[in-house]
Amino acid sequence: MKSKISEKGQVTIPKPLRDQLGIRAGDELDFEAEPGRIVVTKVADQDPVDAVWGTLTLPVSVDEAIEQMRGPREP
Repeated sequence: MKSKISEKGQVTIPKPLRDQLGIRAGDELDFEAEPGRIVVTKVADQDPVDAVWGTLTLPVSVDEAIEQMRGPREP
């Protein structure tokens, strides 16, 4: 697939590639130069760890859960 660079240096990514890679308007792309080519990578929307942070809920407090796993504290 080919695309031309506009006078402003803009390039249109062909629709089949946007669809295949899930690239939408407003997405952030990272550009890197390699010998003889440009590599474009879609920047992740959110860090995977941040995406799940705080989703775990325990039926007991953290201290109680640790005590259940380790056993009671020694005096």
